[in-house]
Amino acid sequence: MTTVLIVDDSAVCQRVAGACVQAAGCDVRYAADGCEALESVNTDKPDIVLTDLQMPKMDGLELVERLRDVYPQLPVILMTGFGSEEVAARALRAGASSYVPKENLSKGLSEALRTVMSVVHAIQEREKVLAFLEESQSRFVLGYEPGGTQALVGYLHEQLKLLNYFDESTLVQLTTALSESITNAIDHGNLELDSDLREEDDGSYRDLGEERIQQPPYCDRRVTVMATLTQSEVKFVISDEGPGFDPSSLPDPTDPENLLKASGRGIMLIRTFLDEVTFSEKGNEVTLIKRRDSVDGDTEI
Repeated sequence: MTTVLIVDDSAVCQRVAGACVQAAGCDVRYAADGCEALESVNTDKPDIVLTDLQMPKMDGLELVERLRDVYPQLPVILMTGFGSEEVAARALRAGASSYVPKENLSKGLSEALRTVMSVVHAIQEREKVLAFLEESQSRFVLGYEPGGTQALVGYLHEQLKLLNYFDESTLVQLTTALSESITNAIDHGNLELDSDLREEDDGSYRDLGEERIQQPPYCDRRVTVMATLTQSEVKFVISDEGPGFDPSSLPDPTDPENLLKASGRGIMLIRTFLDEVTFSEKGNEVTLIKRRDSVDGDTEI
């Protein structure tokens, strides 16, 4: 069973987060600050760390940096509150895998845990492979198959891992961004679901999606993912068959008013984790690029 270490100096917040984590089927451990969390990880390493940002002794940002240095394969999910947006962005760049606004914890945490847990399980089950790569291209076409996005993202994660292409923390970030992009192509592109519906807590967003999966023209649309891997970078081109949109109309995900919205979370993660994110003029195709830090460094293909 997946073990999650919850790090928060508030006993109330610990209980709320613990209930959400247990509801997701995970075991829970607790720490009151970053120092206590490091001791706990050193004694018995968990599968995931879920941490608050603002804590005494050692805050969430420093904890992410310390864990990245010592345990680069350990995913960290941030719990953010209003006023901590800048620190959250710095922590994501430092190596955190995802974030969840505290005011949306019960709804957002289960989604973030599912995404990170799928990657954790893929890491745990991987086989060691040594290969040499000049260039690789793959083309995938997805409909609305249950678990299709997770299966594809898990497969691509494994291929990159087997090639020793990125460290684990970078891989988790990359595949999280890829998962968000494919989900956007399906939900907002092919199914034309309005992002504002995600702010509602009545299930209307998902209910409308389930209806449209059965209705033309939505049911006939597909998402195409082109993956190109070279010695210097990995590139994903994700295309949907929807009507498109004006990319300039995307809200700024770093704006405090947008960062805590469910509809702004995906764009925030994608733009933070990748080196280049570009949309086609029509808006129904996005290109994602992540470069290797050093082609000729210690880790070679």
